[in-house]
Amino acid sequence: MALYIYNSLTRKKEEFLPLRAPGVTVYTCGVTVYDESHIGHARSLYSFDVMRRYLEYRGFGVRFVRNITDVDDKIINRANELKVGWKELVDKYIDSYYQDARALGIRKGDWEPRATENIPDMVAYIQILIDKGHAYEAGGDVYFNVRTFPGYGKLSGQSIDQMRSGSRIEPTESKKDPLDFALWKRSKENEPSWPSPWGPGRPGWHIECSVMSQKFLETETLDIHAGGRDLIFPHHENEIAQAESLTGKPFAKYWIHHGLLTINGQKMSKSLGNFVTIKDFLAKYKEADLLKLFFLSAHYSHPIDYNDEKIGETSKTLEGVAVLLGRIDSLSLPAESRRFRELDQLKAHFVDAMDNDFSTPQALAAIHHLISLIHEEIDNLEFVAQARKLLYELKDILGLEFKRKEVVVRVSASDTGSDTLPADVAELVRQRNAARKSGDFRAADRIRKELTEKGFIVEDSKDGTTSLRKKP
Repeated sequence: MALYIYNSLTRKKEEFLPLRAPGVTVYTCGVTVYDESHIGHARSLYSFDVMRRYLEYRGFGVRFVRNITDVDDKIINRANELKVGWKELVDKYIDSYYQDARALGIRKGDWEPRATENIPDMVAYIQILIDKGHAYEAGGDVYFNVRTFPGYGKLSGQSIDQMRSGSRIEPTESKKDPLDFALWKRSKENEPSWPSPWGPGRPGWHIECSVMSQKFLETETLDIHAGGRDLIFPHHENEIAQAESLTGKPFAKYWIHHGLLTINGQKMSKSLGNFVTIKDFLAKYKEADLLKLFFLSAHYSHPIDYNDEKIGETSKTLEGVAVLLGRIDSLSLPAESRRFRELDQLKAHFVDAMDNDFSTPQALAAIHHLISLIHEEIDNLEFVAQARKLLYELKDILGLEFKRKEVVVRVSASDTGSDTLPADVAELVRQRNAARKSGDFRAADRIRKELTEKGFIVEDSKDGTTSLRKKP
């Protein structure tokens, strides 16, 4: 079956046909490092990490770039507010960002370029736009002239006149049109600056993504450009205008946008007291999988509302999986197992779901069905062995860890075995209970050692073996 992706540019679901299959070029907008990363950032990071993993699972060779904006008005303003140097602020939050990404199990991009490391390329890019008549210098600033690009507005679905009439952007003396946007900003006093033909300054926000995506992916047309829905206008619209004005070619074949996250129905904001950082979440709940399963429950393109009730429900699901995996690990599963039609069908359902615009709610439903089948067939060791293998295959595609929970099996001194224990372990428990009852502690110690080698920790009481702990 073919893979289909909803393309924000064409506003329809399309078969995914990369320009140079099986290679795929992907660029996604990363963070602006002026504060701690929050769970909205986590959704973006995780959504595109899952897409990357699935493309690789389907046999594509993915080249993945995710940028870091490390010079920007927000960064400068925050540094001034905190009375620290902008470089010090940036380095602090880049380190923090990478800590969060590691804690979430998000893989690094093949390149994660910083804007400040690529400014000469941006200067050269801007000069070409000026030479082609798409940009103009005004008092040390350089602006893109939107009227020179007929396709402006095609991503957001608005005409220039519609955008201008609805825009709050006030015209300035230096701008030809209120919608014209900055490619280069003249630096003010005590602001970071770099040399340029137009005087000392720094790049605008939009130019960095056009330049770095094409530079590091070595292409004028990307297969996939991804980001949040809030970036469609003006950021992505402006990227298209810059890139296509320079090359005369489509900037990206597929545009993918994830929906936004709210907290109890409200936009996340420090002023509202509902700002949840990634570190906050992990400190409270400990489990990255908990946040990931919550995200998977909604289609990436849809909005998602975070609240304690939903996290509580997800936590119960994750707890059940952990206990089941611990129970599976207590079984003596065969090394080889025959195939089962039900498992092949479940895998097909998972793939069909992911092929349908990365429909993780349906993919997750297939995993839940698989878990239910394992519960039903727990005594069928061949089935459990094959099901466990499939479960791990699917959870790896979704970047889930699925930690196992220690299983404690209670066995009384009078028991001759337990249905919850493998037969050989139950027999050793019976022999050890008998040895302890007869006073043969040497035999009891030998059997304890055998149980330990099988992965069980023995805990005794005066009455005999009272519990075995099987650790993952």
